[in-house]
Amino acid sequence: MRIRSLGVIDDAVVELSPGFTAVTGETGAGKTMVVTSLGLLLGGRADPALVRIGAKSAVVEGRVTLPSSSPAAVRAEEAGAELDDGALLLSRTVSAEGRSRAHVGGRSAPVGLLGELADDLVAVHGQTDQQGLLRPARQRQALDRYAGDAVAVPLAKYTAAHRRLRTVAAELDELTTRARERAQEADLLRFGLDEIAATEPLPGEDVELAAEAERLGHAEALAAAATAAHGALAGDPEDPEGVDGTTVVAGAHRALEAVRGHDQELAALADRLGEIGILMADVATELAGYADGLDADPLRLAAVEERRAALNHLTRKYGEDLTAVLAWSEQSAARLAELDGDDDKITELAAEHDALRAELGELAQQLTDARAASAERFAAAVTTELGELAMPHARVSVALHQTEVPEDADGIEVGGRTVAYGPAGADEVEILLAPHPGAPPRPIAKGASGGELSRVMLAVEVVFAGSDPVPTYLFDEVDAGVGGKAAVEVGRRLARLARSAQVVVVTHLPQVAAFADRQLLVEKTNDGSVTRSGVTVLEGEDRIRELSRMLAGQEDSETARAHAEELLATARAGA
Repeated sequence: MRIRSLGVIDDAVVELSPGFTAVTGETGAGKTMVVTSLGLLLGGRADPALVRIGAKSAVVEGRVTLPSSSPAAVRAEEAGAELDDGALLLSRTVSAEGRSRAHVGGRSAPVGLLGELADDLVAVHGQTDQQGLLRPARQRQALDRYAGDAVAVPLAKYTAAHRRLRTVAAELDELTTRARERAQEADLLRFGLDEIAATEPLPGEDVELAAEAERLGHAEALAAAATAAHGALAGDPEDPEGVDGTTVVAGAHRALEAVRGHDQELAALADRLGEIGILMADVATELAGYADGLDADPLRLAAVEERRAALNHLTRKYGEDLTAVLAWSEQSAARLAELDGDDDKITELAAEHDALRAELGELAQQLTDARAASAERFAAAVTTELGELAMPHARVSVALHQTEVPEDADGIEVGGRTVAYGPAGADEVEILLAPHPGAPPRPIAKGASGGELSRVMLAVEVVFAGSDPVPTYLFDEVDAGVGGKAAVEVGRRLARLARSAQVVVVTHLPQVAAFADRQLLVEKTNDGSVTRSGVTVLEGEDRIRELSRMLAGQEDSETARAHAEELLATARAGA
């Protein structure tokens, strides 16, 4: 990794060994920044406060070597990244204003992609993780991860069934608790549909009746107007001397027809007068028919108004016009069918609910059995680890508990008992420790002293690390509170873990650092104005001086140097 302008680090390159790399340095030198840098490179939260004072941005770049078939490589290539001869280049930039950018394989990428890749690249184990592992819920998650497919397969089925059960239960509760409201809604819909059915409205009927009412209400005036117009066009039989429009137009047409052969313009006008005469005759005929057919029937008008009143009653309640009323009727009929079918639906959902609870009970039993088998293996592995960490008499066990509930409560049947359950099953998992023979097993948070707790948690972390399918493990001062012979055993155990994976450890213990294949020193220099940190690889005399400082606080102490050389010799011989 290359780190620039991050915290106390101005510009440094961190070269990690393929095996075991120990990162050491005085308190405040910037060891934590190395961990923070890796966190940023793996999609961690970007805090602008981390940007070095006076710098515009902090940059962390990393080169990760991985097989092209690995999940991380496949995911990166799917996102458009390119691998450089089996290496994936990662970059993260954090500006002083808080903006964050990421690059994967030479391509700009969302920060979330770094987080996705991190799951397949690095497992981080630190003191924060230790505190988290003291919680039973986290212990159950860790045990499930350790168990692998034995738990993962039934857990996936259980989770899907549990999700469906929650959905069914919510829908069932909705239907049963709102039964009265639904009955009231159904009654209102049924009443409205009966009203509309009794009236039997037809599409567009309201418009037609309005026009008819208007006509019937003015029948006498309309008949008089039609008769007068007919007389003006066709003449009045009772007034033979009267002049009518048709006769006048016909006379004009005859006058022009007599001379049409002499002028095309007059011929055209004669044709138009002929058309006008025909139109006037047609209109006169229709006016006569209209006047004869007009019925000024008061009874029909009363019937029309009564029908309109019935239709208006519907439009006041169910829609602004008859089209809207008919649409409401159609929608309400569908809703009523749905409400009337709720009883059947309640029966179906209740049956599915019972079936899902039974299925969850069976899957929960499978989870319990798988967890119990994994718990025995896990407890034995951690107990073995503790023996190598100078706790030969300590015994670790894993307790699986279930909380019984009354039969009428919301529970599932597991092993003949009704127990509480959740999204991950019915088990409560707790890691117990008996630090010495005769001591009762107690939760690890209560059963170990400070130094013992660190060793127990490190043993737990190492065992869990073995179940993580990732190539790199980062341990951030998980050896806090450990010293002496136990510290030597911690270093030896980490060295053994590094035979099959890359291990990076931030430590203050020389006994641990001595077992590393490569030791990196994070140190500060002060030029009077700006603090800079450098990260250097320690070899030979430089490594002995740093181990001496870690042992006695004095790099040049002959006794400390002798002890440092002895530690290195022990590590090389016993790793």
